[in-house]
Amino acid sequence: MTAMNFADNLERLGEWIAEAAAIVPFTGAGISTESGIPDFRSPGGLWTKNRPIPYDEFMSSQDARDEAWRRRLAMQDCFTSARPGRGHRALASLYKAGKVPAVVTQNIDNLHQVSGFAADDVVELHGNTTYALCTGCGKRHEISWAQYSFHKTGFAPSCTACEAPVKTATVSFGQAMPESAMRRAAELARSCDLCLSIGSSLVVWPAAGIPLLAKNSGARLVIVNLQPTELDDIADLVIRHDIGETLAGLI
Repeated sequence: MTAMNFADNLERLGEWIAEAAAIVPFTGAGISTESGIPDFRSPGGLWTKNRPIPYDEFMSSQDARDEAWRRRLAMQDCFTSARPGRGHRALASLYKAGKVPAVVTQNIDNLHQVSGFAADDVVELHGNTTYALCTGCGKRHEISWAQYSFHKTGFAPSCTACEAPVKTATVSFGQAMPESAMRRAAELARSCDLCLSIGSSLVVWPAAGIPLLAKNSGARLVIVNLQPTELDDIADLVIRHDIGETLAGLI
């Protein structure tokens, strides 16, 4: 893409943002790489190095639980030191200006909340890795507690209330999607007039169906992503450029 094409596309996107009454961003891992959060699915991503641990395996195997927590705690410094990037801050500015009612995200890093979105207006389709939940009674546990327990015993933590396995508050492969989050995401998609798909490969369903639902409900669909996606052909605008630079240029 030439500089002129990028400038033209950025101008068009700016015009559409100005015209829109309700903008729904749909964000994926690409918006957080600028913040130092590794991608999962792209070439060289985490899942090319470590096989994901499915939910049923986590629940049935102590070894799987131990390995899952070993991987998560190895990334603790990465998550605690991460700060919102230009993309997060740009979307937060649109939110504060009343253009964005809420953000729908596949990300688990809590950076939208840190950037200025109210927690209730961050619709997390794949959960949140900055805290943990008991798989039995649902009790919340902090990551610092889980880290202490793991290092003390050498085993994945168990709930202090019911002794069931404790897992990060994320959605694993084979685990049910959060019904309330999916329902709200669908409502937002149906009611927006501009959907911004940012940094998502759009290959993981059913989450990837949200931008498609917005498009089919009459919204303009803009895709900002460095790599091609499966919805490029139906998008009204595709910007294959650095996400932070693209969004920062709009504010």
